Amino acid sequence: MDPLNSSVGTQIQTYAASHGVKIISYDRATFTGTSTYYVSFDNVQVGKLIGKGFTDCVSAWGVKNPQVFTLNGGQNSDPNAVSFAQGYNSVVWGDSVAQETVGKTNSAGMKLVGDQIATDWKNDVGQTIFQQAFTANPAINATIEANDGLGNAVIQVLKNKNVKAKTIPTTGQDATLDGMVNVLTDYQCGSVYKAVYLEAQDAVALATVLRAGATPPSGLVNGNTTPPSGVTGTQQPASLLVPIWVDKSNMESTVIKDKFIDVAALCSKAGAAVCTANSIS
Repeated sequence: MDPLNSSVGTQIQTYAASHGVKIISYDRATFTGTSTYYVSFDNVQVGKLIGKGFTDCVSAWGVKNPQVFTLNGGQNSDPNAVSFAQGYNSVVWGDSVAQETVGKTNSAGMKLVGDQIATDWKNDVGQTIFQQAFTANPAINATIEANDGLGNAVIQVLKNKNVKAKTIPTTGQDATLDGMVNVLTDYQCGSVYKAVYLEAQDAVALATVLRAGATPPSGLVNGNTTPPSGVTGTQQPASLLVPIWVDKSNMESTVIKDKFIDVAALCSKAGAAVCTANSIS
């Protein structure tokens, strides 16, 4: 559901306001109503992990004179996508903005040669955008993507162009099966893992406290979520969980240990030899 434009969401908020009902926005903020709480991961921190993973990968993979292309998520319909971008742009370019100005450089010698939005998080849109960008500028040798789906879309373009593994960094979040396969096979630097069972537990705990008419403790409601620039709405109290950057070094102890990723499916797609080489079983 689009939190900014949904008539259903508006109706719910109107009903809640008139009946003294409290609302919990789960994973995606609505920024509407006066008795709304938000449960999610710290979205700016998610973006910062992407940015840090990207810069580390550029160095580890030995990318020279990085010409960076950024493929943002659905900022047209999802305020979380704005927060992600603010996070990685603050790390890579030193600016907490939703979109950077093409031509931007940083002290590490990187140059931004493209920065576009895949509307509504559509992977096919992202793939078309990058296909056109890479065709027009084959000097692109480092990329930032807002999630694993967009990362995989870029990787398919790179593979079709016969770009070898561990050559052009890509990023992502959500720790999807395809994302983990791409990490193990050296096409993606890493991904942000958001343990959904922790998010669900917080939502249940918050609902229980609110249902009892009590004030949520600071250990549960530990922050606020504020509408990004250009988005109207109100600041809301929030329960913000801590995301984790996952790469080959900690995949076994995070997404596999938590059974977030099925190890049999992972090793089937990545290859048994790849799993063995990375001590995944």
